[in-house]
Amino acid sequence: MRKRRSRSSSIVAAALCGFLAGAIAVSVVAWGFSNVRASNRTGQGSAERTAADDRLGLSNVRDEGGRGGFESRPSALANPPPVAKPPPIIPSSDTTPVVEEDPLRELRNRELDLPVRGMARRDLRDSFNETRGSTHKHEAIDILAPRNTPVLAVEDGIVARLFESKAGGTTVYQFDPTTRYVYYYAHLERYADGLQEGNHVQRGQVLGYVGTSGNAPKETPHLHFAVFRLTEKKQWWQGSPIDPYEVLK
Repeated sequence: MRKRRSRSSSIVAAALCGFLAGAIAVSVVAWGFSNVRASNRTGQGSAERTAADDRLGLSNVRDEGGRGGFESRPSALANPPPVAKPPPIIPSSDTTPVVEEDPLRELRNRELDLPVRGMARRDLRDSFNETRGSTHKHEAIDILAPRNTPVLAVEDGIVARLFESKAGGTTVYQFDPTTRYVYYYAHLERYADGLQEGNHVQRGQVLGYVGTSGNAPKETPHLHFAVFRLTEKKQWWQGSPIDPYEVLK
């Protein structure tokens, strides 16, 4: 009876050991399969991160110490090839200069008034190229008239300057409407009443009166009249002289 119980116990113990061994084997297989899946997921994630880093100009590489991780390294997209510069623009061969109108012709076409009341064009005399003193070129015309004869604006314009000088005496500088020319009236006896710098004047308006101020002979009242082409600076005292006789005749 004792031998039967011992044999039964041995059979139960053997069965129990087999069951436990099987359970352990199943667990080991399941654990291994889980690790394989996790490893695959990790590899896939690393590949995705590497692609994203490449777009940002980084590469997933190990550093020199072997610690792993991300190390900044420019990618091909971060350093695109230089863009070729366009060829230089070659100017057109058409370089025809802009021809300005001849100042003398332009002023003649304006048909300026005579600057002294009561004078006729036939009474004018050209003294533009004469000298005054030993070397000074006249660059103007002298219009003789009785003292206090009104001096008139030859066209519309602006009084640029009222000036007293040793040579010209009492003078008026008048800009033309385009401010490209200046008219110079000198040796005046006096200015017209109320005349001021900056005044807009009209053709034929009285600016002053014939006299002998400045270095004019005291017994020869006359108007010294000149025309100048202004420089780009529009300074009333600077310009290129134009023969008034050729303009007014």
